[in-house]
Amino acid sequence: MPSSSIATVRDLEESDVLLPTVFPFKRVQLSERYPKGQARGRHWKHLKQILQTENYHLYPASEPNYVNIEAPPSMYPAKKYCDITGFEAPYTDPRTKLRFANTEIFKRIRSLPNEYIQGYLALRNAAVVLK
Repeated sequence: MPSSSIATVRDLEESDVLLPTVFPFKRVQLSERYPKGQARGRHWKHLKQILQTENYHLYPASEPNYVNIEAPPSMYPAKKYCDITGFEAPYTDPRTKLRFANTEIFKRIRSLPNEYIQGYLALRNAAVVLK
């Protein structure tokens, strides 16, 4: 092999070609990206920490904030959710009073024993004694 066709490291160092210090296709180690003592990303505060730092006791009582927020009742009807899956439930089983989202869940509700149905109704605070 002719040595003139193959570039060596020494030839590259002697030439005036500028090479980047970090190649974008190489993975940068975490220790290089975050030297010791620096944070590794955004620090999220909990609501309790936000409330403590805001000093809400200094604000007037009439100004709304996280502590004293009040809202009027909604003008829209409450959404109803399936007792089995948690999806929105447009249907209610007339025999068990359980809400369901589709026919597959309805079949499953009809095959449940009474104690399971009572358990689902108790979770929704709609305890109904089935006959």
